[in-house]
This record gives sequence, C-alpha cells and structure tokens, in this order.
Amino acid sequence: MLSTLPADSGHPSPTATAPAPWWRDAVIYQVYVRSFLDSTGDGIGDLAGVRAGLPYLRKLGVDGIWLSPFYPSPQHDHGYDVADYCGVDPVYGDLAEFDRLVADVHRLGLKLLLDIVPNHCSSEHPWFRAALAGAPGSAQRSRFHFAPGRGPTGAEPPNNWRAMFGGPAWSRVQEPDGTPGEWYLHLFTPEQPDLNWRDPAVGDEFERVLRFWLDRGVDGFRIDVAAGLFKHPELPDSDDPGADERARDAVNQLAWNRPEVHGVWRRWRAVCEEYGVLDGRERLLVGEVSVPTAREHAAYVRPDELHQAFFFDLLSAPWDADAFRATITEAIRDIAGTGSTVTWVLNNHDQVRTVTRYAGEPGVEGSGLGAARARAAALLMLALPGAAYVYQGEELGLPEVLDLPDEVLTDPIFHRTGSRKHVRDGCRVPLPWSGHASPFGFSQGVPGANPWLPQPEWFAEHSTDRALADTRSFWHLYREGLQLRRSLPQLGEGTLRWLDAPAQVLAMARGDGLVCAVNFGTEPVPAPVAGTPLLASGPCPDGVLPAATAAWWTAECPTP
Repeated sequence: MLSTLPADSGHPSPTATAPAPWWRDAVIYQVYVRSFLDSTGDGIGDLAGVRAGLPYLRKLGVDGIWLSPFYPSPQHDHGYDVADYCGVDPVYGDLAEFDRLVADVHRLGLKLLLDIVPNHCSSEHPWFRAALAGAPGSAQRSRFHFAPGRGPTGAEPPNNWRAMFGGPAWSRVQEPDGTPGEWYLHLFTPEQPDLNWRDPAVGDEFERVLRFWLDRGVDGFRIDVAAGLFKHPELPDSDDPGADERARDAVNQLAWNRPEVHGVWRRWRAVCEEYGVLDGRERLLVGEVSVPTAREHAAYVRPDELHQAFFFDLLSAPWDADAFRATITEAIRDIAGTGSTVTWVLNNHDQVRTVTRYAGEPGVEGSGLGAARARAAALLMLALPGAAYVYQGEELGLPEVLDLPDEVLTDPIFHRTGSRKHVRDGCRVPLPWSGHASPFGFSQGVPGANPWLPQPEWFAEHSTDRALADTRSFWHLYREGLQLRRSLPQLGEGTLRWLDAPAQVLAMARGDGLVCAVNFGTEPVPAPVAGTPLLASGPCPDGVLPAATAAWWTAECPTP
C-alpha cells in the first residue's frame, strides 16, 4: 500500500525559464559565532574565524550559513540581548570584517543569513535607557511594556505571567526621582525587555535595520521568537501562568501567537521582495516559530509572509517510527499546502545534541547507540522534501557536554532557576578542529588559549581533521548525502510516498527512482529494496537493514 503526500502542492514545478527559488530545498549551516573558530586567541569565536572556516563549509557541501547574533551586546544571553542592531560587537570584529565575510561567502557561491531579534532588546539599548529616564506614559516608555503594579503601593507585578527562562516576567524600575515605579515586561530575562510592537516606532525602526543589512548584501534573516512580538493589549492574567516555563508543552496565548504578528511578516516580506525586484536576488525570511500544531505553523508561511519557518516537531519527536511518520506526514500536509516547503531541523543552539538525545542513557558512554541513531536521522532528514538546517558540530557527531562545572555555566536559564535541566551550554562548547588537547585548534595559532567554555578531552575523537581523514565519519556521511541530494533529481522538492514496511521501519519513495528506509527497531530486518544501498548511515549488508540504520537505494518504485 502507498500513501502519497504532495510535498510541492501549491507551488508550480520549476521550469527552465522559471527555476525554483534557491531557498526551497537549501541546506543551511548554523554558525554559533562564539564557538565556531577564534582568530585572535581570546577564546571566543569571531567573524574572521567564520571567514577562515568558509572553505571547510564549502567542502562539506552546504548552500549557505546562518550566523548567530554578533551585534553589540552585554552578553547576558550571548547576543540575544541586542544593544545595537546595526553594529558588530568588538569581541567579534567590526563592520569592515563583516563586509569581507559577505564578499567571501558570495565568492564561494554560498548564502548568508543573519539572526535578528525583534521581540526584545538589551536593557542597555539606547531606547530602554531613554525609557528608564522618561516618565510614566512618555513616548520613550511606549516602545516597551511599562505598567503600574498592583496592590496599594504597586508592589505586585501587573499580571501573573512567567518568563521563559524562569521567574516572574516583570521587573520594577526605580523612577528618576528615586522612588519605586512602574514595572516592565520581559518574557526571557530582566536584561531583555520586550518591545511593544503596537507602537509604530518599533516597526519603523526594524524596517530600517533590515534595510541596513540588506544594503550590505545579506541574503536573508533568521527571525528569533517569530511567534512573539504582540501581547494582549490589556495584559490580563493568564489562566495558566506557568505555560511559558514549560516551553513547547503550552504557551501563554496572551503573549504568543497573536494574530497581529502576521502583519509584521507581510511588511518584512514586502521589503525583501522590493530588494529582489531591484537585483534579481531573492532574500529569505525563516522564522523561529514555536506553536503547538503544524496547522498553526502553516499560518506563518503563507505566500505573502515568511518564506519558511523551522519545523521543530521532528527535533522533539521520540525515536519511534510511528512518531516520525506522523510528524512528517502532518508537516507536509499542512505546511507544504501553503506553497512553502518544510524546513527540517534536528539540532540547534538551544537543544541537546541528537547523539546524546537519542542515546537512551546519559553520558558519553551512551553515545554509541546515540551516534548510530543520529546518523540514521540525518540521512532521513536529507531525504525529505524541503529545506534543512545543520547545526555546527552536528556533522562531526558531537555529543552533548553534560559535565560542565556549575561555575563555568553561562546560560541565564541556570542562573535564573538554579536547575541544569534545560541548560544550553552543553551544545555550545567551542568546536574541536585539530590536535589532541584543548583548544583543539579552535584558537588559531594559540595552543594554550582558554576557550570560553572548557572542551572535554574526548573532543579529540571528534575533531574536524580526524573526521575528514576517516571516510566512515559523520562528516563524510553528511558530505555524501549533500552531494547526492544535489545530484539526484528525485530529492529536494517533490512528492513523498510511504511504502509498506515492517513495524518500526519507515520506508519512503522520492520521485520514481529513490527509496529511503530507516530501521528504528533493535533487530535487523529485510531491506525493502534489493541490491547494495547508494548510501547508508552504517554497515548495511545486501538484503538487510540493520537496527538504527538508514539507507538510500536507487530503484524502480511502485506507482500508486
């Protein structure tokens, strides 16, 4: 039995005269600048380091890169607290270095996306400093969410909302005359005050910011907290004040996913379209959209809004064939039906790495099973219709660093909650490039440099020089998968058809000549296609699909 999913529904097939936009099936590499490559020896990655690493990424075979925030910032949340949206923090370089990076990216045929943070800024942003100096009800305060407190002396927060990173979502300010005053809203940390998008000045300022970077040649933007921005105008109490602290399980509907936000994305899309008309280069808007269902997700990628939005449900799906199949089916049905393509992701800078997440037990000692499953999941992701994002180190098979001492942790989640449960530092440890001891080539030409987060000794097993030399490594699996993805017309956009398969096995046909199958089970099963696989995530004997293995075959696929 076959089940066909029209992954390219609503979008015309590319023709010789009208090729599909580059972003529809692009594979983008996420560069967490702070941890990618350090050119100065100060232990912190920088833009010159990114530039030095571009040949490595070009060789891997990705289509472009997305840079984490490098703007001037006090670094309370490592750049997601922006003090100046049109500059470069000196720790990362300067605008001249950025311009050199843009030129090199384009010279190598790659695309460059910037991370933009419109929901909140830094408490050191000039606007917020002006708001603190201004009076209640002033134009300066209207750019944020200031409100009087409750109770006889205003000593209680304006409502019961909680912050994503723990604790109340409100902080009280001291007025210029020294008296306790109004409260301001921050859905993350007190150092990240939420902007009030109901004030027209906010929208105008961000259009200026977009144009500043588009004029410097960027190819698009990854949008942080794209389902945020607008809050209920009356800021009422929530029926479930702890929702935000539970992240994806539930969200505060009074503060997230408000209908007004779609007007912002229509305005931003129009700006991008304007630049495309001028020079023929299509710019991309990809949103971080965390909403409960794929149907709600689809509302953000309608033809006049965001081009794409990260689909996190695959990242959060348990290692189970039925769960993966249901997640993929729902995404293609609801999201591709808008005319967009699904944007798949398995790792990012906020999540435990797949090698550890799939291991089924904590610690590096569980990484054998986790590594096999992570390899299989990667091959599955690259076989799906649409776009994909790869987080730095994913191509090296890096496990999560779970034993960082408390004293080195920088994640505000840890410092706000005292819990290590959702701490993100373990996936942000600087990359190992070469050698047998820290800094593993991360700090170029400075063997004794101290990376901003300590690297474990076992990072030596995952260094890039070792991965490139070992044809069985994660790196070669990704590179071969990316090469085949570009050379096989069955991949990229197009239909996906599920094939009959044993329990705990997913088998799908792409086009008429490629089958991808994944064994989620614990025992080998007969391969769904005869012959030697074109590419497999592990040893795959003829006629057998081992446990925790994915494989691609070129074969005549049965027609529906």
